[in-house]
Amino acid sequence: MSDWSEGPGQRGAAEGAAWSGRDGARAFAAVEAATDWLLGYPFVFRALSRIGPGAVLVDYGCGPGQVADRAARQLGARVIGVDTSPEMLVLARASATAVAEYHLVENGRVTGLADGCADAVMCNHVLASLPTEDAVLEVFGEIRRLLRPDSPLVLLSTDPACNGTEYASLRVGETGEVYGPGDELTVRLRRTDGSWQEMRNHAWPVGYYPGLLESAGFRDVVQHRPTVDEALTVADPDLAAGRAWQAERERPPLVITRALAA
Repeated sequence: MSDWSEGPGQRGAAEGAAWSGRDGARAFAAVEAATDWLLGYPFVFRALSRIGPGAVLVDYGCGPGQVADRAARQLGARVIGVDTSPEMLVLARASATAVAEYHLVENGRVTGLADGCADAVMCNHVLASLPTEDAVLEVFGEIRRLLRPDSPLVLLSTDPACNGTEYASLRVGETGEVYGPGDELTVRLRRTDGSWQEMRNHAWPVGYYPGLLESAGFRDVVQHRPTVDEALTVADPDLAAGRAWQAERERPPLVITRALAA
């Protein structure tokens, strides 16, 4: 099995509520995340490709660490994983061997990392676990603290407007529902054994991000919705060729948001 199927996205990693405790962390690590490995993470890495070998990249909400590990190997960066869940960090330390170090987020602050220590930050599927605008701004503010001026933040998020569509490895919300900022919705994620995991998340329309980022000290916000045709040039060839990706072609669900620390 190709290793793209072994690493989940970071959904729920910010607050730890959806995947709390040791059992929750293990369940999270068993999420397949095929759609993310096609339309998400390869484009996050592409957006970070200019940071250069040896640069410090923080994975904010690293979960069990597979995405951070891939980033370290592919980009040559010194990757630091951070998460609010001690159990997630235990899994990450045991499996993500290319990651340089790990830090716990406590009371909204990453322990042991100084202001301006990072050349870049990636934040994958973390915001959907946050229930309020203040919580989102707190995460953006802490990421801004970590970044040097003019350094990039790259966010990966699912568009809640794509609700009800059955993708290869996820479904967000229910058909016909309209979700406003912070509204609760149900997300279904496919496990590696083919079964589905349901969890409660929060809707943050992707058009809402630019204003919040600017309020938190970022500038030059750009958003991009990757397509399957684009993914054929950047994603794992075996993954891209292994499925029809019909829903992903008709309604791509993932959005990359890139911003620079002001």
